[in-house]
Amino acid sequence: MQSLDNKREFKPVNVAILTVSDSRTKETDKSGDYLVNSVLKEGHHCDSKKIVKDDVNTILKELNTWLNNKSIDVIIITGGTGITGRDVTPEALNKVKEKDIPGFGEIFRYISYKKIGTSSIQSRASACIAKNTFVFSLPGSPGACKDAWESIIKAQLDNRNRPCNLVELMPRLSEK
Repeated sequence: MQSLDNKREFKPVNVAILTVSDSRTKETDKSGDYLVNSVLKEGHHCDSKKIVKDDVNTILKELNTWLNNKSIDVIIITGGTGITGRDVTPEALNKVKEKDIPGFGEIFRYISYKKIGTSSIQSRASACIAKNTFVFSLPGSPGACKDAWESIIKAQLDNRNRPCNLVELMPRLSEK
């Protein structure tokens, strides 16, 4: 089972938060605010937080800016993962991703299933690697963001997490 090796020195990572929504504003972005606060609480850095509309090109513009910024290790997106016509975050990610991390979506939907039952099939939450950056795409609800952060992402972004974590893989993402 997972455990923290407190003999290891914690290594903070740089995280950018993107909220995808046609209705959220800086004042009403509870999910984005939760993620920023959680990232900072764990000792990581969050220098970038933006809100963009549900539009593939608009999402891609921000993603590409961040993906080309070598100081950003992780991007967490909240919103746009549903199945309605306006939900296009996965379609944007399909244009930049290099490798899927299918286990993230599988585990997220399992956690969600235990709370909301079969409604969890409506989520297209996912994770991938793009330009040597980990990208997590979460539903827009604060509860879903909390579930993903507390149950999966927080541990995987802690280099002390055992038996393994994503931080240890960061230097190897560019290997050929």
